[in-house]
Amino acid sequence: MDYPIRPITSDEYDSLIHLWSTCGLPHHPQGRDSFANMIKEFERMETCILGMYDGDRLIGSVVGTSDGRKGWINRLAVHPDYRGKGLAQILITDCEIFLKGLSLKVIACLIEDWNTPSLSAFKKAGYELRDDLFYGSKRTSKED
Repeated sequence: MDYPIRPITSDEYDSLIHLWSTCGLPHHPQGRDSFANMIKEFERMETCILGMYDGDRLIGSVVGTSDGRKGWINRLAVHPDYRGKGLAQILITDCEIFLKGLSLKVIACLIEDWNTPSLSAFKKAGYELRDDLFYGSKRTSKED
């Protein structure tokens, strides 16, 4: 079956947050993932927020961003009822097309070690997964 992919609009914010919750992806609805902050992301030229649909139902998502020198793939999510069909690969590829269109030569992702579906999807997509890197962040609040 074919599941169309298109940019998610701000009108679909609640569906996106619901998908992330269903997939077990942590999010910060009072901080960086609040509606007000996500509106800014929906409008950024360097960001794509793609959704995959089964009819009107949002079944997958991916967020692609650019920091100006590197592309980042974030928030890859496929509804548990639709996993195992190669849909994550399609979302990754469409996100890569967007990021390559920004003339980025390096595309990266950050995956938490508990997220085995994403680890598997990115490995299948040809990403080199390393275990010798540490991630650090400095946040203004727990919600950011």
